[in-house]
Amino acid sequence: MEQHLFQLLEAINKNANLNQKKMAEICGISIGKVNYLIHDLTFGDYIFSEKKGRNISYFLTQKGIDFLQSGIEAYHHKKVNIHQESLSEIKQAVILAAGMRTDFNKPAGLMTFEGITLLKRNLDILQENGINDIVIVTGYKSELFEEYPEFKHLTFVENKKYKWTGSMASLAAAQPYIANDFLLIEDDILIEERAIRETLSHPQRDCILITNEGGSGDEAFVEIKNGYLHKISKDIHQFNYIDGEMIGISKISYEVYTKMVSEYHKNNRNPFMNYEYMLLDISRHYNIGYLKMHNLMWGEIDSWKHYTTVTEKTYPMLKRKEAKFREIWIKSHLMDALDIAYEDIEDIQPFGGMTNKNFKVVIKGKEFVLRIPGNGTESMINRKEEKFNAALASNLGIDTELVYFNEETGVKIAELIPEAETLTPKMTKRQDIMELTTANFRILHFSGLEMANRFDVFEKMVEYERLMKEANGHPYDHYFEVKEQVMVLKEIYQGMDIQLTPCHIDALPQNIVKSGEKKLYFIDWEYSGMNDPMWDLAWHAMESEFTPEEEELFLTLYLQEDEVPLEIQQRMIMNKIFQDFLWTIWTIIKEAKGDDFGTYGTDLLARCRKNLNHDLIREMTYVQTK
Repeated sequence: MEQHLFQLLEAINKNANLNQKKMAEICGISIGKVNYLIHDLTFGDYIFSEKKGRNISYFLTQKGIDFLQSGIEAYHHKKVNIHQESLSEIKQAVILAAGMRTDFNKPAGLMTFEGITLLKRNLDILQENGINDIVIVTGYKSELFEEYPEFKHLTFVENKKYKWTGSMASLAAAQPYIANDFLLIEDDILIEERAIRETLSHPQRDCILITNEGGSGDEAFVEIKNGYLHKISKDIHQFNYIDGEMIGISKISYEVYTKMVSEYHKNNRNPFMNYEYMLLDISRHYNIGYLKMHNLMWGEIDSWKHYTTVTEKTYPMLKRKEAKFREIWIKSHLMDALDIAYEDIEDIQPFGGMTNKNFKVVIKGKEFVLRIPGNGTESMINRKEEKFNAALASNLGIDTELVYFNEETGVKIAELIPEAETLTPKMTKRQDIMELTTANFRILHFSGLEMANRFDVFEKMVEYERLMKEANGHPYDHYFEVKEQVMVLKEIYQGMDIQLTPCHIDALPQNIVKSGEKKLYFIDWEYSGMNDPMWDLAWHAMESEFTPEEEELFLTLYLQEDEVPLEIQQRMIMNKIFQDFLWTIWTIIKEAKGDDFGTYGTDLLARCRKNLNHDLIREMTYVQTK
């Protein structure tokens, strides 16, 4: 990050009229990253800009010139490089929350900001960045964490000797749960989201996060030598030169962590030792890197004085800054995808979404929808298949035209539906809406086209159960009893002669958008594939909360017949059962990864159990067992 700042400042210093595309080429980074850094440098008063028409020129302030003159410190490998492997993706975090905070009478992480605990805020940031395996080391008032249902998916470890030990003892207590590189966070830190994001992406597997000296009076000063950690101390008199202040966020490799714990257990005679000094000891022989972030908004909360300052001053400023950088982040996706200028993006508005982040964006007067995939979707969705299937739907005229689709990231941009009105269960019950909905289903199901994949509900059950175990999800009550009954139905269902057709798979009302009076669009083709067409009809009927009479009307409109054949009725109720059971597992996975769906999952399982007692099901299973 710091290297890119210097490169960018050097490029601007040489040519004030460079556009951001040229800056990106010079620095070897994306246009979006350049835009992000430009805003950071402007915010920090390192540069200023002048606009002439559509062109912008950038100039260094005196502060920027001084910073550039300081140069980039050369990296010299004078210690052992402990890592042979390249940077690994971080999937785990350890939060140290054992320390006593008598001012609050509770752990610092449970202090609130606008009704949200500091711990919940940090958990949300971690999960936004793909970290769902989170270990909390508690001590002081550890029982209070049990009062927060949003923490039920976390792993808790208690340091029972927290009164007589330092943070290294707490970190060592987490050892049974650590098997890979992880992010270490102290529970009393309020910090910008970008700090965690950039620490995770930093190229060194071991690095501490530092920033400019804050003057709080309790700083852990840091000195860097030859590009690596050299000294940490709270005693300013020990330093010839101070490179920054340690914040309380570090990225630690499994190898270095193992050496820290081993050294602590073998040779330590001071139980009050803190982890940062053990890390410093390890750095005598092994390279421990650093990431310095300038103008970082953050605060430490370990007293009422700190809490008051952070609440009244730091947090409001941090929120405003994060909002601005989130806007830049969204615009960066658009700029990289469409090769447009920052100024071309005129407006961004949140646009709902149960799993993904959707935004309505206006570019040069034209409206689009930007989708940024939500947390955990990468393991459950094949983006290449989705892209193929969504294009097929677009060609059929039942979805809007795709403007951009990234198979690696899942980022998608599509034209905004004119006069868009998302359906509600109440709307779907109207006959005119049913006629439009069934017409779309008929176009899709009778198209004769082949989607890129097959959606096999039973294979998905196996796959989702595997993901549920990996996420440490906890099945609801009656789960295994229901599963046994579902497997009996599986044998009956697979004995039927069912012709597979292209299916949407997730045709709930929220994924159907009305445009004007005579047009509907099906959106979000993430789960689409070849399947029994009754799957689509059954899911839509359930999520629309059709009465038996409304469902009968819906089916006769689709079939264009006066009566619904018995086999269709049987397939409808069986698909309802399979769907509720599958999406129950899906909900358990999502909740294990930090999402909160309330009673949605348990309601699905309850409806599944109810449908298993349907007369048609009892009749079929009776014949099967007989």
